[in-house]
Amino acid sequence: MQSAETVLGVIHELGKQGQPLKRLYRNLFNPLLYLRAYGRIYRNHGALTPGTTPETADGMSLAKIQTIIEAVRNERYRWNPVRRTYIAKKNSTKKRPLGLPSWSDKLLQEVIRSILEAYYEPQFSSKSHGFRPGRGCHTALDMIYSGWRGTTWFVEGDISQCFDRLDHTFLLSTLAEKIHDQRFLRLIRGLLEAGYLEEWQYHATLSGAPQGGVLSPILANIYLDKLDKFVETEILPKYNAGTRRAPNPEYMRVHRQMKYYEKQGNKERVRQLRNQLQCLPSRNPEDPRFRRLRYVRYADDWLLGLSGPKCEAEDIKQEIRDFLRDSLRLELSEPKTLITHARTETARFLGYEIMVLNNDHKHDRRGHRSINGQIGLKVPMKIIREKCKPYLRNGKPIRRTERTVNTAYSIMAQFQSEFRGIAEYYQLAFNRHQLSRLRHVMEQSLTKILARKYRISVNEVYRRYRTVLQTEQGPRTGLQVTIERGEGRKSLVAKWGGISLARRIRAVELNDSPPVIWNSQRSELIQRLLANTCELCESHENVEVHHIRHLKDLKGKGRKEQPEWVKNMAARRRKTLIVCRRCHEDIHAGRKNTQA
Repeated sequence: MQSAETVLGVIHELGKQGQPLKRLYRNLFNPLLYLRAYGRIYRNHGALTPGTTPETADGMSLAKIQTIIEAVRNERYRWNPVRRTYIAKKNSTKKRPLGLPSWSDKLLQEVIRSILEAYYEPQFSSKSHGFRPGRGCHTALDMIYSGWRGTTWFVEGDISQCFDRLDHTFLLSTLAEKIHDQRFLRLIRGLLEAGYLEEWQYHATLSGAPQGGVLSPILANIYLDKLDKFVETEILPKYNAGTRRAPNPEYMRVHRQMKYYEKQGNKERVRQLRNQLQCLPSRNPEDPRFRRLRYVRYADDWLLGLSGPKCEAEDIKQEIRDFLRDSLRLELSEPKTLITHARTETARFLGYEIMVLNNDHKHDRRGHRSINGQIGLKVPMKIIREKCKPYLRNGKPIRRTERTVNTAYSIMAQFQSEFRGIAEYYQLAFNRHQLSRLRHVMEQSLTKILARKYRISVNEVYRRYRTVLQTEQGPRTGLQVTIERGEGRKSLVAKWGGISLARRIRAVELNDSPPVIWNSQRSELIQRLLANTCELCESHENVEVHHIRHLKDLKGKGRKEQPEWVKNMAARRRKTLIVCRRCHEDIHAGRKNTQA
């Protein structure tokens, strides 16, 4: 039996060479691929969330893998309908549908996803960044920042209900171009047509891939890769022309006059002309023989940057609209698909405001004109206000009373984690320092929560927890909570502060041939499962895995004495325990006779 790394490595090489995949279905009989898939998804928050069946990651076993493989081998595997729920959309009153598959479906989807990713990853466009290994929001933004200088117009694009409108026939025909295995394609078709349950009423899925499914992102990328190829082969060559802009006639005229008066010795006139010269572009921005068009996509959001007239931007938008409608059977979201003037307005992409910097009216020895045409990435002030809102009332910081039930360590760690996430996401913004407003508001809220919790003043909170934090930028004043845990154990430390808000521009390498995306080492959990030994009674029969969501769940309220299985998991600080079925049933039944 070939290892998972060998199988995926062969498929990856076929993808790099552009060769079709044949007899792919038989790879779904390899249990090592399922073990690898289990090792990748068991940590996900949704692993213990049931779909339309009560099955979750809890109770996972080698026997369950064999059951799935036998059903797939005999083509008897049937996908369960997903359980549909709704989550609120960001900055909107609308809700987004989310499909929750059953555990076995998640496991098989992860196996299929790893195969498709290994094959299609080297074939995807370098301008696509969503749901891909080694790529993300920052790589997409870095591509814009480093390569879009001189842009005149932005065309912001958004595909309306992209995941819900993926055409099944077109998607399967796209897969069939490279995958010459009808059994594999029938399995994918069954997944797409499995339907969903909403309030326990069945609904058929005539189009789309359910958001929340493990396989949906890679299927969407395969579908939208057609858009990437269309833009790269049809749109970009059509609207890219010339090697360099022609000189600006007005700039050259003023420059000649300045040289003339320099020879005449008229310093005052030279000074006036030099000021006038610095307000003019040296190259002709309206040069009809020069055009530049750039493109980037993240999931169903895309952005085009054009150096040219607005009429061409409108033509490009229309061509993409027609291609999406006629070829991909998708529609642009008109309210979100905008044409923006790069120097006077800002485009929105991936939560950033994108603009072209222009500074023709400031002249000093530092050379402000050098930023002209450079892309600027900004934190939207609206985002800062929205992030501050939960901690404000009538414009003043307030305590979050619902958090006072937590320990000081948990409260401070949560605040630091929330602020760090926002600060790190906007690390590319030149106005990142504006987040100091959010930091101030959150710090005031944090100290008021601790003051309320311990019935002390805010000043006393600072005296009790103030410390000097050592950071990469040097010592910084902050707050710190330390919990000593006895001899031989490392103390728990929660900090507030020490996060720099200086702009951080990193040269992100965009590699068309990313490193191998699979791990050659088995996880510790897989090794323990393959040992086939109960970690409580050392039985070798019906061994499976007991899962919990959080380590804090081991602290049962009102429990005088902890069972041995709880002590075992707490001592190892693991959220999994390998047990036999009898011990597993005892754990869920709460029987106290579960021995070590």
